[in-house]
Amino acid sequence: MEMDFQKALLEVGKSLSTDEVEALSFLCTDILSRKPVSLDCASNLFSLLMKEDRLSAGNPQLLVELLLTIQRPVILQNIKLSSQSSSTSTLISPYRKLLYRLSEQMTEEELGEMKFLLTDIPRRKLDQKSTLGVFLEMEHMDLINESSLEYLESIFKSVCPALNEEIRLYRKEIGHPVSQPLTSQNPKPFYRNDFREDKSPQLPPPSMNPSKSPNGEMASLDTVNPEKNNPESQENDEVLFDYPMTGNRGICLIVDNFDFSKSCQNLNNREGTKVDRDALKEVFEWLGYDVYIYLDRKAAQIKDLFAYIGQRDHSRNDSLVCCILSHGMEGGVYGVDGNFVEIKLLIECINGEKCPSLIEKPKMLFIQACQGCKQQYPVNPDGIEDETTQISADAKVVDLRSPVIADLLVGMSTVPDHVSFRDKFSGTWYIQSLCKNLIEFVPRRIDLVSILTKVNFDVSSMTDYSRLKKQMPQPAFSLRKRVVFPVPEKPPPKIGASTKDNP
Repeated sequence: MEMDFQKALLEVGKSLSTDEVEALSFLCTDILSRKPVSLDCASNLFSLLMKEDRLSAGNPQLLVELLLTIQRPVILQNIKLSSQSSSTSTLISPYRKLLYRLSEQMTEEELGEMKFLLTDIPRRKLDQKSTLGVFLEMEHMDLINESSLEYLESIFKSVCPALNEEIRLYRKEIGHPVSQPLTSQNPKPFYRNDFREDKSPQLPPPSMNPSKSPNGEMASLDTVNPEKNNPESQENDEVLFDYPMTGNRGICLIVDNFDFSKSCQNLNNREGTKVDRDALKEVFEWLGYDVYIYLDRKAAQIKDLFAYIGQRDHSRNDSLVCCILSHGMEGGVYGVDGNFVEIKLLIECINGEKCPSLIEKPKMLFIQACQGCKQQYPVNPDGIEDETTQISADAKVVDLRSPVIADLLVGMSTVPDHVSFRDKFSGTWYIQSLCKNLIEFVPRRIDLVSILTKVNFDVSSMTDYSRLKKQMPQPAFSLRKRVVFPVPEKPPPKIGASTKDNP
């Protein structure tokens, strides 16, 4: 049994990067009587832990806690070690976990600024040091410890003041008094300036003509930054943090169902859907996602796709995006064969139980689904194509007011029991508005929920020539932080079309 455990530890070491090994060593600083000889070798660390009876086949709790702390739960699966092996008590000190979290949220630029301000430490000791290395040097100089973080707070005040909220929460957690009194209960957004180099697009960009944006002033969205509009917000202690967006952005799955000619239901082909598909592809590639497009999928194939996504290792990805463009009815979508897929079953494929590598990462689903029911005058709510107009009904979708998993956002094209509309030449009102608003407001560092609020405003203002068709989208979410996409370096794509659908 001990030999098998050591083989498992060897596999763990092979799965870790140099930075991750350094992180594990840092987290064990208070546990080990001496530090590992080499930070780039996990075997040294594990050997010391076993030698000091901190780790064994019969007591793997520390290994489980270490891997969960650095967000690598998939490694536990690979070595057949359950995350349930970790008890409610913690072996790693809250102070050490705090410093690790702080290091994960600092950019290279902020690290350089922190080194510049650390005049109490010789420059040669800071050169080539990571953030965790700098924290260790500060400890060696007795500038910080678990009960004294004022020096670090003074540095953060100049470099990245929002991180002081982490320190405040740490003090509250361990029962130490907060250094400054709480002056306001209003949340203050957490703004970061993380940028990521764009990847080259995997598919040739489609030729699109720019279309005119919906009218509407954006002054209201600017107010999401109280530091810009409300001087009193500078005194707020409460901070709403952002999800980290510093690694690979992740996968964007697009399922686009157009051809329902062989459906067992009375469902029409979804004219105009190619415009939506191309717009989503260009926008999410611009945002840094690896886009995968699947056309005309049967119900079972849609389920298999989500199951496959849930089985993949997302540990190096920041997030997941899934887009479904199809017919549907309340609670789900149709495959091109006319069989029904419940949305809640798709969500279960990517929850924390089925996909632990997506734990604490935002999972975003955008669903544009149409239904096949009887026609109701005058808004054509049944999904049957009306030859007298280019506007078709396109959704009656699930009510997700009660979040089924944490860190989930489901962008629905309409509220429950109502339809959404698709222009046969220009795509759906919802998807086109979503793409245009992402292009407009991501460069301004606006968070996704605020952007979807603007989408609600735009789509609710739209109508057809008869002025009888109206639509109201509805985002539902269990997000615990803000989703703020890093600003791409590439110019934004131009989206829109005026040609008929040819998938």
